[in-house]
Amino acid sequence: MELRPYQREAVDAVWKHISTSDTNPAIVLPTGSGKTHVIAELCRDAVQRWNGRVAVLAHVKELLEQAAGKLRAAAPDLPIGVFSAGLGRRDIGYAVTIAGIQSVYQRAHDLGPLDLVIVDEAHLIPPDGEGMYRRFLADARELCDHQRVIGLTATPFRMKTGTICGPDSVLNEVCFEAGVRELIVQGFLCPLRSRAGKATADTSDLHVRGGEFVQGELEDRMDEDGLVEAACAEVVAATSERRSVLLFCSGVRHGEHVARVLRERHGAECGFVEGNTPARKRDELIDRFKRGDLKYLANVNVLTTGFDAPNVDCVAMLRPTLSPGLYYQMVGRGFRPTEGKADCLVLDFGGNVLRHGPVDAIRLAERNGAPGEAPAKQCPECDALIHAAYAVCPECGHAFPPRQVKHAAAASDEAIVSGSDGPARRDERVLDVAYLVHYKRNDPLAKPTMRVEYRIGFNRWVREWICFEHPEGGYARRKAEQWWRRRSNDRVPGTVEEAVEWADAGALAPTLRITIEKKPGDEWERVVAYELGEKPPRLESCDGLPDEPSSPVGAGTTCGIPDDEIPF
Repeated sequence: MELRPYQREAVDAVWKHISTSDTNPAIVLPTGSGKTHVIAELCRDAVQRWNGRVAVLAHVKELLEQAAGKLRAAAPDLPIGVFSAGLGRRDIGYAVTIAGIQSVYQRAHDLGPLDLVIVDEAHLIPPDGEGMYRRFLADARELCDHQRVIGLTATPFRMKTGTICGPDSVLNEVCFEAGVRELIVQGFLCPLRSRAGKATADTSDLHVRGGEFVQGELEDRMDEDGLVEAACAEVVAATSERRSVLLFCSGVRHGEHVARVLRERHGAECGFVEGNTPARKRDELIDRFKRGDLKYLANVNVLTTGFDAPNVDCVAMLRPTLSPGLYYQMVGRGFRPTEGKADCLVLDFGGNVLRHGPVDAIRLAERNGAPGEAPAKQCPECDALIHAAYAVCPECGHAFPPRQVKHAAAASDEAIVSGSDGPARRDERVLDVAYLVHYKRNDPLAKPTMRVEYRIGFNRWVREWICFEHPEGGYARRKAEQWWRRRSNDRVPGTVEEAVEWADAGALAPTLRITIEKKPGDEWERVVAYELGEKPPRLESCDGLPDEPSSPVGAGTTCGIPDDEIPF
């Protein structure tokens, strides 16, 4: 199994983190980007290179089945066991155990000492208290005091407490993150189009409990006859040329109502699954949907995490939510590309896009619980959800009137995926910086560059490329030299690998803030100005090497890390 470039970078980042820090890392990868392949590679490295023992934890059987299947395909000679009541397996004594947390949280000692515990959908680990994950990890650590935890998630935040990483959390730091927009541009994820439904409900008077709309009130509001009939009519009209439509409903009664209206009023068969649907019926409906025999499939709190159906080319959100994680999981069902699928249409009947912002830059609530202003607006002609800076709707050509006053009740200013024309410049505080060797995709003759990634928020990164190996005296090389000298007292590196090695060793001044510019028509944002901290002292390792480049980082190592630095 050959990993995609960002998957390989994620694996390398984990081993680098573990070899240089005693904290637990997290990987942030979008839905549909292949987290299971990353898990499989981590397991293979841990067992075959360092003779470690690993447990992979997940909370739904679909994730367990995916992990087991892909891990066996990637490393058929790897001893793999499955411990899950839902799958009827209780395997013990294997180098890798793929386990359902509900089945093992009280039986950690049965699995024996574990060097690594990998948690899929790691945002489900509670921030404090007991909980199944925390109980399992505490009990497992009694058998192995050097045990490390690796978390993978697409949503590295909680609605009420913010980031899942912190000094007092199970996971302490994000070591690698790939963005939705980046992977869409590279062709690894499917483009999204969004449209607001005309049949939307007013949720302003609904009560909130535990950070979410009160379930009974929400379902009553969304299940009104007129609203359901109008929404179903819109869905049918908008999906005449779509193949597989996944509908998210606000409750069981609402879901059954939606399926009935689609069937009786529009002659469209619609399956419906919820938590109490018998397993055989649920599997039959899902199988028909994936094969393309069933066009419409409605669900309530079932087909989010772990549901893998690349054929989904329309997601209809018939439920409003205050949870950015749930919003992301619903939209994420359409991320996976497949042959013949040009894009995925997102129909939003719950105001979720305007409430939460784009899926690649989800806006979290402020400390007072109030969300910041959303950067999107709704076209009055075609209901497309587009960036607020558009003067003309790119979907239908509607010309917006000149914007004069910014009213408090304005709609939002962002599309389902960001990147539309926005303000010319903006300043951002830099939360973290990563330095990576970058090879141009599908061009083996291209010179490598140093990719610098600035983290400016949750799942929000801005990147630039520094060209140390371009021809001497050329524009790109001169710019690289200027970039380095502004930040370092050490000589300019001769190779990209040398630059990354020295940057990671502390040769560069910290970047405090950046100014980002995006011109109309540009595909990427550009970093055009910096606020830097003080330059650090010269590296001792560079003092004696004024002219000769250092050895390549990867020489004689694994992922650039000597084998004896891996802690198991």
